[in-house]
Amino acid sequence: MAKSLNQAQLIGNLTADPELRYTPQGTAVINFSVATNRSWKDSQGQAKEEATFHRIVAWDKLAEICSQLLSKGRKVYVEGRISNRNWEDKEGNRHYITEIVANEMIVLDSRKREAGETTPTKELTPPEPETSSKPTK
Repeated sequence: MAKSLNQAQLIGNLTADPELRYTPQGTAVINFSVATNRSWKDSQGQAKEEATFHRIVAWDKLAEICSQLLSKGRKVYVEGRISNRNWEDKEGNRHYITEIVANEMIVLDSRKREAGETTPTKELTPPEPETSSKPTK
């Protein structure tokens, strides 16, 4: 039988803060969305941009790590497999979803500052000349 591969690699920005939950069995699961962008020029030479939104789910320890490190706007690398699910709601409507089940996540930017937090500034002034309290001879 021939081998196959189901792998997705994304670099993008979180569109919202992740949502960490626990299953009734106590397994951590987190959901978040990553936006990826692409740019190109059309046949008339006009610059075009397009954003694609990807639903990400992570389980267990990776879910807990994601909940500690990720927030809206963070740039991340996510690697995982593509999963297609469907379910029926209470009204009998069938829903379909495609998501990336993450097995790797790397934060690519530095931690964002909290609202109102400022960068400490340090004035660069030359040190005062030392004075001695001893009398000089």
